[in-house]
Amino acid sequence: MQAVNMLQAKSTLSRLVDAIEQGREREIVIARNGRPAARLVPIDAAPAGKRIGVAKGVFEVPDSIDTHNDEVARLFVGGVQP
Repeated sequence: MQAVNMLQAKSTLSRLVDAIEQGREREIVIARNGRPAARLVPIDAAPAGKRIGVAKGVFEVPDSIDTHNDEVARLFVGGVQP
């Protein structure tokens, strides 16, 4: 863990961020008046993957998908079943 003062952080911010991005530092503490004020750490980013169409071909939607809509609605509102 590296510690830097506020003035040093201002003048070397790009280098500090680069050190975090490249993995040379896991955490950098920025101090103000000799007291820790902030931490510069990497963002844990999940890899952006393809989401649209992810289930394509996994299941089939029947032609009669809306057949039971009234029955399901009655079940949700607590109505009497026929």
